[in-house]
Amino acid sequence: MSIKKNLCIALLLAMPCYASAGSVAYVSNQDGAVTVIDLETMEVKGHLEIDAKGARGIGVTQDGKWLITANKDDGNISVVDTASGKLVRHVAIGKNPEFLRVQDDNAYVTFEPGVGNDPVPQQTAVADDKIPGHIAVVALSTGKLLLDIVGKPETEGLELGKQGLIVANESDNSLSMHDFNSGKLLKNISVARYGDRPRGIKASPDGSLYVATLEFSSKFLVLNDKFEIIKEVATGKSPVGISFDHDGKRVFVASSKEKALQVYDAKTWAKLEDIPVGDRCWHFTFTPDNQQILLACGKSNELLVIDANRLEVTKRISNRGLPWGIVTYPKAMGSLDRP
Repeated sequence: MSIKKNLCIALLLAMPCYASAGSVAYVSNQDGAVTVIDLETMEVKGHLEIDAKGARGIGVTQDGKWLITANKDDGNISVVDTASGKLVRHVAIGKNPEFLRVQDDNAYVTFEPGVGNDPVPQQTAVADDKIPGHIAVVALSTGKLLLDIVGKPETEGLELGKQGLIVANESDNSLSMHDFNSGKLLKNISVARYGDRPRGIKASPDGSLYVATLEFSSKFLVLNDKFEIIKEVATGKSPVGISFDHDGKRVFVASSKEKALQVYDAKTWAKLEDIPVGDRCWHFTFTPDNQQILLACGKSNELLVIDANRLEVTKRISNRGLPWGIVTYPKAMGSLDRP
């Protein structure tokens, strides 16, 4: 065993070790700190303290320097130095921040001012569903809020498309596209005729297709590069996270109430495999070498390691704290990120 690895193990007895070298996965936990997984050993390497509660959305900068989480309970994002494990700053966003994407120096964060907060005491849940969601654009180096984009009710999944910022709007039953620079609404597509509650949204590696899950209707939609719906595909119960693989040949869907990670051919849309998994498995990522998949299962309090070629679970990693999201560094394809 190397001196460096011996040192890291020794330090773990007293405190987490945050080596910047090597491939790692970062897991957001709604009830705790961010878990760091060593992708060589598939073991817990340490934790990053975010000094906030209710971490859900998670992202990492291209250089791996900063890890960012969207913190539901505190209404902010945490920016953490991955080398030291120390908090750099909090940035106030708004109520109920959830999905988060990072590109260059910017973080894009959905938040939902009208959901679960009762800004007016007698306000009903129906009225809450009509309050627009927002997308905050934050400069990570300064913590400055660059843009507050007013979206449709209950903004959820985010994708950084070639044509603009793509948002799945849960209670509005729509998919919308916004201009990156101005936030202007470029296009809005109702999906109500196909089903209810769009949650995940993902572009293919070449940008020619989009796929979006409809959680309450157990299907995903396929859209072309003109943002037109061209196909609907049946899935197991309650699909949430979705992603193409690295070469765009397969689509993976986390069907949470089906307790399966489902695999589809991205040309014929035929189902290839159902991989049995745990409880409330919403988000997943490939490893940077594209050979394995890590799936966060919140109600099972575990991470599943899946062989991306054999499509079999090869390991279970205990992860107490209600894991929600997962990304890797170096960046990889997954339901919350891409290279």
